[in-house]
Amino acid sequence: MLPEFDNTEVAFQYRSDKELKHARFLFSSMGSPTLTNVGIKMTKIALSMHLPVKSIIKSTLFDHFCGGETMEDAAKTAAVIGKYGINTILDYGVEGKESELDFDKAVPEFIKAIKYAASGKNIPFISLKVTGFAYFSLLEKIHSGAVLNTEETAAWKRVYDRIDQVCKAAFDNNIMVLVDAEESWIQKPVDELTDKMMERYNKTKAIVFNTFQLYRHDRLVFLKESYKVASAKGYQLGAKLVRGAYMEKERARAAEKGYPSPIQPNKEATDKDYDEATLFCLQHLDGLYLFIGTHNEASCLKAAKYMLDNNIPVNTEKVFFSQLYGMSDNISFNLAHEGYHVAKYLPYGPVKDVIPYLMRRAQENTSVAGQTGRELSLINKEITRRGI
Repeated sequence: MLPEFDNTEVAFQYRSDKELKHARFLFSSMGSPTLTNVGIKMTKIALSMHLPVKSIIKSTLFDHFCGGETMEDAAKTAAVIGKYGINTILDYGVEGKESELDFDKAVPEFIKAIKYAASGKNIPFISLKVTGFAYFSLLEKIHSGAVLNTEETAAWKRVYDRIDQVCKAAFDNNIMVLVDAEESWIQKPVDELTDKMMERYNKTKAIVFNTFQLYRHDRLVFLKESYKVASAKGYQLGAKLVRGAYMEKERARAAEKGYPSPIQPNKEATDKDYDEATLFCLQHLDGLYLFIGTHNEASCLKAAKYMLDNNIPVNTEKVFFSQLYGMSDNISFNLAHEGYHVAKYLPYGPVKDVIPYLMRRAQENTSVAGQTGRELSLINKEITRRGI
């Protein structure tokens, strides 16, 4: 059966009355762009002045959008949603590190997460960003096509080795790795590195997934090219489809530097390419694994309907739907309720290190048309249904 995304009883079955009221307060607050922007600025100022704001952040945004400060905390959250057929993507949410020591320290942290995931029942994925293992400036130079000096060449080799260690551990433990997309001006080396990992570890099933941001007007073509390359070289393409996460930054940089924006002209064009990319993948499941990462109800419904209409088993290991933890539970839990594979992105890490992620979630819910209103209306509907 097709999922009913208005079914709030199923959507919020894992949330207590107290948690539901807390979610209402949070999304009501994020409904005001002014309040959200002021809150973000004040948080940044407070952090720069080393004021004790950690407890406030932890009890609001952090508790709602994150799995905890440690992997063990995240595993407890994963166990809760796992009771309802929801899988988990462990996402070590620490960002913005810029030293070889930090990059090296990230490797055992990810391998630890992989081994932990392998010991459980409902953690089939981990997520990583190449910028967690490499200098942004190095990726930018490689993307530009500039020739690396001896020191930079050695640094890039270390990046390759770090990612390879993580992917090998994933292969050995049968855990899938989702490689996040980055800004367009550093994406080329990320794509090339991910392609090498897919060629090495995706011979029989997709262990490594590349991310295709369809708010870029060139990514649908790149997806199809990636499929051709994978087919020719004899490996399964891991295709994680998302709309995108850096729109304002991308357009601003393009305007500043005077080159054409890589971003689609409007939302309709993004939606069109996203749905076409999803359809292409569903039509080529013999050679790829598909990860549908979106909060768009229409896109999820189209994909679910195509699977039913074309006799693709809803529980095929080749198709996963995914949303962020703390958002779009009406999509996640209702898809899982009908037997589709669903996985929630579950970030974890020290509160102070996860703040960049939390700021993006607050801004996303403020800027995405209708997102906060939709979340709030569903929460209010369930509160009314429960009579609390």
